[in-house]
Amino acid sequence: MSSHNEAAAFILAGGASSRMGCNKGLLKFVGEPLIVQTARLLKPLVSRVTVIGPARPYRRLGLQTVPDRIPGVRKVAAYQGPLAGIVTALGVTSTPWNLILACDLPYLTGEWIDLLLSRALQSDAQAFVPRTPGGLEPLAAVYRRDAYAPLAEAFRKGVRKVTDALAMIPVETFALEDFEAYEHNDLVLKNMNTLKDFELAKEWWLSREPQKIEGLKSLRPPRSRRSAPRRNK
Repeated sequence: MSSHNEAAAFILAGGASSRMGCNKGLLKFVGEPLIVQTARLLKPLVSRVTVIGPARPYRRLGLQTVPDRIPGVRKVAAYQGPLAGIVTALGVTSTPWNLILACDLPYLTGEWIDLLLSRALQSDAQAFVPRTPGGLEPLAAVYRRDAYAPLAEAFRKGVRKVTDALAMIPVETFALEDFEAYEHNDLVLKNMNTLKDFELAKEWWLSREPQKIEGLKSLRPPRSRRSAPRRNK
């Protein structure tokens, strides 16, 4: 795998998680919150990893956070949808390319992210977006920093659906089948909406090779020197 220094990564974690009934990013896989696993997966591949969402649940896990904020919008109310997070990320980034991921993608692997970034960085479009039989997947996609202005303007005009906002910029899409060598294309972008989804994802991870599970166990978030991590609810 390669380090893509011209790309940063942002994990969107500001949603309500109403169907799950709890914070999806804090659900634990092999004893570790999913959002920590995702951040550690990304760290060797990009220049920086940031969580877009409230600070309190994530900073105590050693993660850098930025709340939703969009110039021209006096206050971004809670749960305005993922477009607010994408615009926030593109407004604070210092890199030309930016990987945007939802916090509830338990089947991601470093190999797949590496393939995605390698392809995206060759694109002339402002967004490089996977396409599945269900449609576009803009929450596992790569965006140019210069997509900020048109996407922010769409948000200020009341657009909240990400795919509607994408109509404002040049987009290159690709089918998952294009990654023919990847071992579980059918699962990689499957997210978690319910506790049943969570249990199925846990079963999948536990079926992986023992050395991969042991590797995940060894990845522990750094403890804050100021205070010990609080118990997650």
